[in-house]
Amino acid sequence: MLQHQFTALYTEFEKLDDLAPADKLLMEEAISAAKSAYAPYSGFFVGAAVLLENGAVVCGNNQENAAYPSGMCGERVAMFSASAQFPGIAFKAIAIYACSDKISVNEAVTPCGSCRQVMAEYHSAFENPFRILLKGEKSSILVFDGIESLLPLMFLSKHLKS
Repeated sequence: MLQHQFTALYTEFEKLDDLAPADKLLMEEAISAAKSAYAPYSGFFVGAAVLLENGAVVCGNNQENAAYPSGMCGERVAMFSASAQFPGIAFKAIAIYACSDKISVNEAVTPCGSCRQVMAEYHSAFENPFRILLKGEKSSILVFDGIESLLPLMFLSKHLKS
C-alpha cells in the first residue's frame, strides 16, 4: 500500500493594499459585485470578478431562488458571463469575495465543488492556469496560482477521449 498527500500552495496577504495594484482592483470589483447579489434566503453574498487576457473584467454574484437549487454561485455567474461575452478569451485571474448580513465571515471562503470543476474546465479549455484570489469580509486574502491546489485529481475533457 502507498499513501500519498496533497499540498495546497498559496500566498496570503493581510490586506488589500498588500496586493499588486491589478489584483487589488480585481478584488474591489468582486467586493462591489457581492453588494448586489440576490441572496434573500441565506443572507450570504458572494461576488466574483474575472480578469480576461484581453484586459476585460466581468463580474457576477450569487443568485438564489426559492426553488432551490435553481440559483447559481457568484463564481459560475462570472465565469459563464465572461465566456459568453468574450468567447475564446482565456481567463487571467478570478477574485472571489464573500460577506453576510447574518454571520461574520472571518475566513476566505473557497469555491464549492461545482465552481471548482468549472474553473478546471476553463483551465483545460484554454490550456492556461489562472490565479484565484479569495477573501472573506474580515479575512486576509489567499492567492492560488491555479485550480490544481484547490482541486487535485481534476476531471478534465482529456479523460473523455480514448
